[in-house]
Amino acid sequence: MLSKKKYLEVLTIIEEMFPQAHGELNWETPFQLLVATILSAQATDKGVNKATPALFAEFPDAQAMAQADLVAIENLIRTIGLYKTKAKNILRTAQLLTTEFKDDLPDLPRDKKLLQTLPGVGRKTANVVLAEAYGIPGIAVDTHVERVSKRLDIVAQKATVLEVEEKLMKMIPEEKWIQAHHHLIFFGRYHCTAKKPKCAACPVLDYCKFGKNYLKNE
Repeated sequence: MLSKKKYLEVLTIIEEMFPQAHGELNWETPFQLLVATILSAQATDKGVNKATPALFAEFPDAQAMAQADLVAIENLIRTIGLYKTKAKNILRTAQLLTTEFKDDLPDLPRDKKLLQTLPGVGRKTANVVLAEAYGIPGIAVDTHVERVSKRLDIVAQKATVLEVEEKLMKMIPEEKWIQAHHHLIFFGRYHCTAKKPKCAACPVLDYCKFGKNYLKNE
């Protein structure tokens, strides 16, 4: 497996490839970020960004969304995959925020375990919200981060998402967790893609067993 020293060298190269890497969901408040991140599960950020302007215009905060009609929410996010389940989750989340966590509003609970008690909020979503909205260090492991980590052979191919997160937290200095997460997502989204990765033009190919094997079999 790739050593910590080699992995940090790879991360430096990836940072140079995507110096402006950032979260691509559009939001104005922590609540809107939470909703957008829930909606982004198994969907693209681009697709979520097309739906949320109308959603947030109609229901800009937890109090407004908590009073919403479920069908109205469904109609506004119909273009997003699993929209019926997601509509139920964001409605129930808004209702819980205005009852169980009303003292925290307009902010959100700054506790990962508490956030994960909300419908549709898993560890990845909680990490994204805490990092992006409040600057609390964390590494959100989405499909891109998981794929890149396994291709770079820092974890076993059958490693769980939690195991990937824990390994990354050990290898990357804590003060770099948030930005490293963005760099890894950009690398996976725009370069080390699931289909047709750009291995032939990859500046980290020398570190990557997957890339070398991929080119051999082309």
